[in-house]
Amino acid sequence: MPRQARLDSPGALHHIMVRGINREAIFRDTEDKSRFLERLAKGILEARCSVYAWVILDNHAHLLFKSGVQGISSVMRKLLTWYAQYFNRRYHRTGHVFENRYKSILCEEDRYLLALVRYIHLNPVRAQIVATMQELEAYPWSGHRALVTGEGFGWMDTDHILLQFGGTKRGARSAYRKFVEEGMTMGSQPELT
Repeated sequence: MPRQARLDSPGALHHIMVRGINREAIFRDTEDKSRFLERLAKGILEARCSVYAWVILDNHAHLLFKSGVQGISSVMRKLLTWYAQYFNRRYHRTGHVFENRYKSILCEEDRYLLALVRYIHLNPVRAQIVATMQELEAYPWSGHRALVTGEGFGWMDTDHILLQFGGTKRGARSAYRKFVEEGMTMGSQPELT
């Protein structure tokens, strides 16, 4: 039976997840993670998408972005095909790298945007890679650091998220940090009420 087409309209907010086949590591070192991010940045800029949140763990990644004119299919197909070829060449292997297609959840931006940003950026805490806000802010494989410090990734739309927390960068960063810190004591699922 053929797969159903994805809902993929320009300007839609998508929470995208990719996972390694059999939950195996798809990022074995910093080189893998850096190469994935470089290719993601290229695709995002070419397709004129807006990335609001992202995180890379060893066996999976989350992305939250608003699709551009082309939608998300083209960006994700190019990214994951390229990465699978890169990964298989680098590690002298063959076969699938990812578990099925990427998972994409179409989200209502007004209701869920901030809850999803927090949920995605708290993944390293839930995975017990980091335990404190200071460690989370130093974690290099997440968009959280860019929102708190302004350092990092020119392809990430930090302004859109920070505007939700205040009119000045300093005040917005402080409010965003507090919002994420509050999430550290909540359950593992985003507040989507």
